[in-house]
Amino acid sequence: MDKQQTTELEQVVIRFSGDSGDGMQLVGTMFSNISAILGNEISTFPDYPAEIRAPQGTVGGVSGFQVHLGAGSIHTPGDDADILVAMNPAALKVNAKGVKRGGVIIFDTDSFTASDLEKAGFTTDNPFEELDLSDTIQLIPVALSELTKESLKDSGLDNKSILRSKNMFALGLICWLFNRPMEQAIHFLENKFKRKPGVLEANVKVLTDGYNYGNNAHLSVSRFVIDKSHDVQSGRYTSIAGNTSAAYGLIAAAEKAGLQLFLGSYPITPASDIMHELAKRKDVGVKVMQSEDEIAGISTAIGASFAGCLAATSTSGPGLALKSEAIGLACMAELPLVVIDVMRSGPSTGMPTKTEQTDLLQALYGRNGECPVVVVAASTPANCFHYAYMASKIALEHMTPVILLSDAFIGNGTSLWKLPRLAEMPEIHPHYVQDGMQGCKVTYRDEASKIRYWSIPGTEGFEHRNGGLEKDYVKGSISTDAANHEKMVQARAAKIAGIAQCLPDVEVQGDPDADLLVIGWGSTQGHLVSAVERINLSGKRAALAHFNYICPLPKNTAEVIRRYKRVVVCELNNGQFAHYLRSEVPGVEYLQYNKVQGQPFTVSELVEYISTLA
Repeated sequence: MDKQQTTELEQVVIRFSGDSGDGMQLVGTMFSNISAILGNEISTFPDYPAEIRAPQGTVGGVSGFQVHLGAGSIHTPGDDADILVAMNPAALKVNAKGVKRGGVIIFDTDSFTASDLEKAGFTTDNPFEELDLSDTIQLIPVALSELTKESLKDSGLDNKSILRSKNMFALGLICWLFNRPMEQAIHFLENKFKRKPGVLEANVKVLTDGYNYGNNAHLSVSRFVIDKSHDVQSGRYTSIAGNTSAAYGLIAAAEKAGLQLFLGSYPITPASDIMHELAKRKDVGVKVMQSEDEIAGISTAIGASFAGCLAATSTSGPGLALKSEAIGLACMAELPLVVIDVMRSGPSTGMPTKTEQTDLLQALYGRNGECPVVVVAASTPANCFHYAYMASKIALEHMTPVILLSDAFIGNGTSLWKLPRLAEMPEIHPHYVQDGMQGCKVTYRDEASKIRYWSIPGTEGFEHRNGGLEKDYVKGSISTDAANHEKMVQARAAKIAGIAQCLPDVEVQGDPDADLLVIGWGSTQGHLVSAVERINLSGKRAALAHFNYICPLPKNTAEVIRRYKRVVVCELNNGQFAHYLRSEVPGVEYLQYNKVQGQPFTVSELVEYISTLA
């Protein structure tokens, strides 16, 4: 250890920001993975524009990656940054307001020329003064571009390729600043560029030179040490993105159920990574079909389900709309199907790289006829695994489509994930026809639960046809009888309602004596947990009920909600869950706190609002 001052921190928020071509997502991901391997809890927020490549140096093209890491429990990516790495003036302009008092801004002096400032919309030659930055913020100028050129002057690479590596110099510097070992970063690069030895060699050299620059230049900033998390149980951990986590959950469920996993999908932002990840897993028998459109994607999945697979399809809001008729077919045919919807800002194309909880009502009601399906929502990148697994279990055991809601925030974001043991996962028992049922009527329905038995085509004695037309309750043949149709509608509804008996009760966190109940669902969990904790520490009282099972609701939902004098529902839409609760648990005044900006909540805005009610 050199003589540089070292400061111990419990937690820190770092934001990398630059042009969409500056590799901010890569360096943010690498730094997060290194920190997770070292035992830090993490939460990340990748934030990038929808344009493939906006004009270079403009605010419209700024791409960012924020990571919050610490030695204690980390629930969110953080509100404001302690450290901002700004690769150009546009990145500074977009992010300056989000740097804490006493924070640090590291910026590339080579990218702060007069033309760069003009492209970013600055009107003076002093952007820091123009932005009225707090005088407590420490500015660390580093000639990233020139230092990268010097590092690779003998590499034989052209100037454009050399400058593409300056993100690695910045990463090396940050690794030095936070005492991150180079070995893990180099290992990551070796895996990423193993087929491009020239690119690998260049990136490793620049990364190492960035680290050594921090070590030798004695920058006027303290180095930081962050211990391993105090709250992490023993086990194997890694950093995982929500989309990857969901893909692994499907794989685990198929393995546990003894079925082949089939995914039929069409690429769409921000859900495509689920398909990409599953396409890599031929080694565990996964079959993936990239179809020509959303309708074809879900239709192939329904065919695979009819044939006896654990079948899934992945999409986002516009795709869920296109899949609605086919979800109705799966409901009428009573076949297991998992539909993963990674929500984004809408309507229509909207803001495809931004996050919102926009599709809840569509998931609940967006089909013709009386078409009940199960709706589940994940709440962290890590537990996307659990809820993809549980969505599969419910689908297979209750013979129904299940819609799993994720969103861009947790789908693209990462968190610390403890690798589960398959042997410890809940058992999955598909609702197969049983010996002795041969010769029964084709519907094969359990009268108590109303769950249809699953008979796989080709099984002797269970030959049958299935489809989208209404069926006779007893015979299973096509029926247009009015009374029979009503009986079938009621049976399908009772099957879904009965699933509530299999769900865990909704739990209440926070002050048990509070009069105020805060309600959230899905990806807002981390922000709401943090806000309620902060409110209770301030001496006010609040409790939190967070929902992952939406339809049906947990059986104790009404009892919990009616215990409180005031109830506020916080969600990233205009009040869809509040609207749903008014119909499911009537007679309660539901206050609302809503945000529709394509961005997650901040803890500070929630604390400010909820404190007025507590």
